[in-house]
Amino acid sequence: MTSFPSSAKLPIAVIGAGAIGRKHVERTLRHADVQLVAIVDPTPEARAYGMSLNIPCYPDHQVMLAECRIGGAIVATPNSTHADIGIACLDAGVPVLMEKPVAESVEQAQRLCERGEQLGIPILVGHQRRHNPILQRARELIANGVLGRLVSATAMAVWFKPDSYFEPAWRREAGGGPVLINLVHDIDVLRFLLGDVVSVQATMSNEVRGFEVEDTAAVILTFANGVIAAMSVSDAAVSPWNWDLAAGESAYFVQQDVNSYYFCGTRGSLALPRLELWRYDGARGWQDPLTQERMALHRVDPYMEQLRHFRAVIEGTEVPLCSGRDGLRTLEVTRAVQMAADSRKSVTL
Repeated sequence: MTSFPSSAKLPIAVIGAGAIGRKHVERTLRHADVQLVAIVDPTPEARAYGMSLNIPCYPDHQVMLAECRIGGAIVATPNSTHADIGIACLDAGVPVLMEKPVAESVEQAQRLCERGEQLGIPILVGHQRRHNPILQRARELIANGVLGRLVSATAMAVWFKPDSYFEPAWRREAGGGPVLINLVHDIDVLRFLLGDVVSVQATMSNEVRGFEVEDTAAVILTFANGVIAAMSVSDAAVSPWNWDLAAGESAYFVQQDVNSYYFCGTRGSLALPRLELWRYDGARGWQDPLTQERMALHRVDPYMEQLRHFRAVIEGTEVPLCSGRDGLRTLEVTRAVQMAADSRKSVTL
């Protein structure tokens, strides 16, 4: 890896100038630790976008890697290109922040991770929710035994996507549905808080829109620690019960004052993102009064915190909060959802 002065901003490139790529671009332009020096995208729209920001826009990542001296790359291209572009960056000595999912397939993700390990160059996966202080606090409460022994969890990811969302053909085809695009985030949150998944059961439906891809799914995850989680996902129902609307991470969504995750234990339960803790003060039984405590935290933009962390990982002062291998395990669970739905059988991991 090329070294850069710790006192200077770290030069980085954003590869892919679609919706998520532009989110990264916007944040790099106002971040204290990194400096955007290149955008990579072959489209005329991306070229015009780069010109409007006075940032060079390269049509190809290989050209950019050959001509531009960078300390890190954010890859926000279509899932099918993640592994090849990521490996090209690693071969050039450039650490990678890979947008989720880490790759399109488990095999591609394995290849990417192995290359990073061979070269000793870090891969960070963009499951940005892990950087949200709400989830950091929830993880602390669970680890400290405040909820007792965890028994069950419930996660909802239900909202309504307009017809215009499905104009690109890939969003109507297998792999472009809410399981791989959206539920992968919620699966990663549960893994972050609860640990490894050992089995998956699932069912899917495309009855509402009739596309090749699913519009609704129900999933049951069993964790190594015995916790059973029930997950519901749909992009065809009107609902506020999803992390994007509830957590207020992005100004793109109108925040709703609701919860979308519930964690139940033998000593208490926790609802997120409102951080509502329910437990008994005295006698414990279903007829005894419960108390509720709601914790307030300062709001932090997870994407901005992820960029700070990316630089720290590159400099070796922090270990990846979501490494390539960690992203691979989340992808394995997400792909197992499809396998379980197709086979109508439980899939063991």
